[in-house]
Amino acid sequence: MKLVVVESPAKAKTIEKYLGPGHRVLASYGHVRDLPPKDGSVNPDDGFAMDWETYPDKAKQLKAISDEAKKADALILATDPDREGEAISWHVQEVLRKKKALPQTVERVTFNAITKSAVTEAMASPRELDEDLIDAYRARRALDYLVGFTLSPILWRKLPGAKSAGRVQSVALRLIVDREREIELFKAQEYWQVGATFEADGTPFTARLVQLDGQKIDRLTIGDEGSANAAKKVVEDGRFSVASTDTKPLSKNPPPPFTTSTLQQEAARKLGFSASHTMRLAQSLYEDGLITYMRTDGVQMAGEAISAARKAVADRYDAGYLPDKPRQYTSKAKNAQEAHEAIRPTDFHKDRAGSGDHGRLYTLIYNRALASQMASARLERTTVELTDGAGRATLRATGQVVLFPGFMALYDEGRDDPTDEESGRMPLLRNGDAPAKTGVEATQHFTQPPPRYSEASLVKRLEELGIGRPSTYAATLQTLKDREYVRLEKNRFFPEESGRLVTAFLERFFERYVSYDYTAELEEELDDVSGGRLNWQKLLEDFWRDFKPKAGEVMEQKPSDVTAALDEFLAPWLFPDKGDGHDPRTCPLCGTGKLGLRGGKFGAFVACSNYPDCKYTRRFGQGEEAASEGPTELGNGIELKVGRFGPYLERDGKRASLPKDVPQADLTLEMAENLLSLPREIGAHPETGQMISASIGRYGPYLMHDGKYARLKSTAEVFETGMNAAVVKLAEAAGGGKGRGASREPIAVLGAHPESGNELKVLEGRFGPYVSDGTTHATLPKSADPKAVTLDEAVALIDAKAAKGPATKKKGARKTGTKGRKKA
Repeated sequence: MKLVVVESPAKAKTIEKYLGPGHRVLASYGHVRDLPPKDGSVNPDDGFAMDWETYPDKAKQLKAISDEAKKADALILATDPDREGEAISWHVQEVLRKKKALPQTVERVTFNAITKSAVTEAMASPRELDEDLIDAYRARRALDYLVGFTLSPILWRKLPGAKSAGRVQSVALRLIVDREREIELFKAQEYWQVGATFEADGTPFTARLVQLDGQKIDRLTIGDEGSANAAKKVVEDGRFSVASTDTKPLSKNPPPPFTTSTLQQEAARKLGFSASHTMRLAQSLYEDGLITYMRTDGVQMAGEAISAARKAVADRYDAGYLPDKPRQYTSKAKNAQEAHEAIRPTDFHKDRAGSGDHGRLYTLIYNRALASQMASARLERTTVELTDGAGRATLRATGQVVLFPGFMALYDEGRDDPTDEESGRMPLLRNGDAPAKTGVEATQHFTQPPPRYSEASLVKRLEELGIGRPSTYAATLQTLKDREYVRLEKNRFFPEESGRLVTAFLERFFERYVSYDYTAELEEELDDVSGGRLNWQKLLEDFWRDFKPKAGEVMEQKPSDVTAALDEFLAPWLFPDKGDGHDPRTCPLCGTGKLGLRGGKFGAFVACSNYPDCKYTRRFGQGEEAASEGPTELGNGIELKVGRFGPYLERDGKRASLPKDVPQADLTLEMAENLLSLPREIGAHPETGQMISASIGRYGPYLMHDGKYARLKSTAEVFETGMNAAVVKLAEAAGGGKGRGASREPIAVLGAHPESGNELKVLEGRFGPYVSDGTTHATLPKSADPKAVTLDEAVALIDAKAAKGPATKKKGARKTGTKGRKKA
């Protein structure tokens, strides 16, 4: 018997079906051990020896693997085909070696897709573990540990309120903070554009002023309303005719199939998915055998996949949509490793798979891969210039027409920050034609600062700089959100005060280690380790030789010295010059003291040097409007104050925090009284008779009834939600989207079970769709379309579930998983 070890139970089930008798396939459920989050887990003085610790929640699974390994003739390690997959295989092998349960024969196999042909082909070509990939994993893990467990204690002692720092995490945070600084320093500039609308042969078009009295008109040339109106008058008075026409053919090529990075970007743009959600969905699609491996930098597809894609194009479209030759792609990304194919469907005959978000992501992957083998789009761009009879003004109109859509008939790549393009259809015009002028308009504009990063644009920027690896971006961005260093608003990253302070600290004291170039160079060295060109211990020695003394030097500094250095470093941001000749550090309350950065138990804040005589303070990162110069009287005994956690209301000792979605400028006495009166009783529940109340808690506005909660979207809903809406929201929260006792209409009725005669139905449950015969319930695979399930498939699922018997739960048994695992 051969024991095959993979990561996930879904993958194990599929592969065991493909391999048949003589094979036992078990799942490790991901990594089985890691560096314990404590000092000494990596020992630089002993060649960076690592003290690995088995996850407690993996003991049961490891025992099962160990028991089977003792009986097996061979161990086949079939984890994912990347560095992490290689590391999991190595860990499993080392654990079995320690338990003296390692079979004589150990083989490593990899496959890029979980299909029968790919798995059987891989089994026929085993290899040994890739020591270079394992070394690269150890180097990365040691680096992340050394950075995290060296920097984090420094942050805790020198920067109250800071939570952690990380090698890639801190550089990604710096990108977000740097962009925010650019936006704050940006000075908007006014400009005007003058344009005229024309019509010819019933087709309207717009032309923009590009030259006036011999002067070229650029975007910022007309800077005030007076100049704009003067230019507008010239255009209104002129009689324009066509001076020149220029028509150019354009060709637009399809983008390559997805890599990990481009999939995360496009899923964010088109589907609104976070990077972590995208990767979870892609993992499920991969394990169900629907797509190839989703952690890849490669943009090429296998020859047989290209042939299948071209056949699918030929079947779906006419001959013009299929290029003469197959398209071949190469990656332009920095540090690209093209060992794996791009992300593509395993079967190009299947253009739909799964349901819900799984189905939407599969369709995106399918369309992108198929479009990559389609013909280029053909466009025609026409530019027309019109001049007035007096020769004073020149107008230009541009139009774009799609002559042949090609790949665009199926797929067009999204953009993070699209710009306006003049792409409307133009009428046929010849030199000397005088189209009818229908209007002239002068419009005011202001230059815009660079946009804040979205998940898509941040992932793109990290990849361009060569920072981190695409497979880790999802976890990196999630860590920034979990640490509350950033927040997402309207799909854009805003740095929080703590994130700005941590970034300033690292830039001031560890500038090299959060620099973009150094981090990218370190990634290149790690790739050299993967390729066997650099020894992993040599890389760590070079890093530690400089990093350790620097960390020790900063640790020895007094917190007051650190605060003083940050005060100087952050002065341009904390105390910007107002241009009025006054010292921006002068205290606005006493007029004699100087403002400076201070450190406190609950984080940094700005205070007056005349303390305690002057009690002026304001929160770090907030302007003068957030200063606590004293309470503001709102009326009826209510005062608005600012504390260490922000603004709050107080009356007769009762307090209420001011919600984030209620700006101080918009706060009314009525709203203040409402906030202080919370919780608000809505009424007795019509079914239970118990009170439903609405209030605002630590995690935002909510409803409460009988110990159960339901989230509300805004503060306004706390005061506006009525009985009917409250009952529905509570029912949805309790039932995962379906009300208690609501009619559960089946998604599909499939027919009678051939043995029991019970009617089989497909139903929607709290944890997803499932099939039921009234007694036994079997969950559908994540990628299955609940509307397309056949009777035979349902019977097989019900019989398999019934054969397992009822689930048993040991008393006091611990839930397994990664939730309770500590991380540095």
